[in-house]
Amino acid sequence: MSDDLGVPVQRICVFCGANPGVRPSYAQAAADLGRSLARRRLGLVFGGGGVGLMGAIADGFLEEGGQPIGVIPFALVARELAHPRVADMRVVHSMHERKALMASLADGFVALPGGLGTLEELAEVLTWSQLGVHKKPCGLLNVEGYFDPLLEFFQHAEGEGFLQSRHRRLLLVESSGERLLDAMQTFRSESTDVWLSPSET
Repeated sequence: MSDDLGVPVQRICVFCGANPGVRPSYAQAAADLGRSLARRRLGLVFGGGGVGLMGAIADGFLEEGGQPIGVIPFALVARELAHPRVADMRVVHSMHERKALMASLADGFVALPGGLGTLEELAEVLTWSQLGVHKKPCGLLNVEGYFDPLLEFFQHAEGEGFLQSRHRRLLLVESSGERLLDAMQTFRSESTDVWLSPSET
């Protein structure tokens, strides 16, 4: 779904680590999600890297005949981190430009395991959803309970009066990529507040 209600999800932006993590299940889940997206004829937007979970999801997507869109800053291309088999690679000047372009290209967002960059990207699109900047689904693929501490923090924030339950429900959480994609394709935002327009972010 895009900003207009009722428009189906056609392209998913995935945030994930440039490292593989210590558990093989992380890379496996990323590759499986890539394959699922391609089989559903959904587009993939990702950070353009050929390493870690970014490389794994792109590889899975490519294996099923998908053509992903990579978005990567020039400085990372120069360090040879760009995925070598992605034909549509959008090279930008900064991390801010990268995030803005990825968001504009996507109808929904998924976070896989990752570090500070993944957390920052997820928090930004969730904040935009809370403020009414967009009504796109935001999903969390909770592989091996990786995000359990984050979900506990959200509950804590709600209990302490810093987060409303309806805003916490803007984040769709599943341990299965297939179930998460199903939930995203039927998502309807509860939020009717519009605090900012996209041009004001």
